[in-house]
Amino acid sequence: MVRRPVAWIVAVVLFAEALGIAGLNWFLGVVVDRQDMSLAGLDPDVMATSSKIGGVVFGLYFALCGLVALLVALRDRPAAGLGRVLLISAAVVHGLLGAFVWGLVGWPAFLFMVLVLGLIVLLLMTYDGRGAKPAEPTLPEGGAATA
Repeated sequence: MVRRPVAWIVAVVLFAEALGIAGLNWFLGVVVDRQDMSLAGLDPDVMATSSKIGGVVFGLYFALCGLVALLVALRDRPAAGLGRVLLISAAVVHGLLGAFVWGLVGWPAFLFMVLVLGLIVLLLMTYDGRGAKPAEPTLPEGGAATA
């Protein structure tokens, strides 16, 4: 089936995205740290530190979501509880990021975000319940079935 490969792909993409987001924010923090001007009176050191901390936190969030997808792929069982909540929140985050990058970066970044969103939703839906057996007909209280 397609479930395990999708889970592996989602795990790899989320781990790569975690590294990319953390690296990009760290780089932006270094750039802000090396400049000699402030933005609206804000201290450049505070902005640089905030960018680095935000990148690490956001990267750890995506890495944790990737770990959940990796566990889904290894166990071949759906994510439950906190893992499912993390994957749903990652899907929401990718939807919001897709909306932002459409205007700020362009349509290729939007397509990437929508692709990751689709993969996460596919992961959540393919591991959804297999469906219960239909209920068997019951006899009325009198015992015999009447037509």
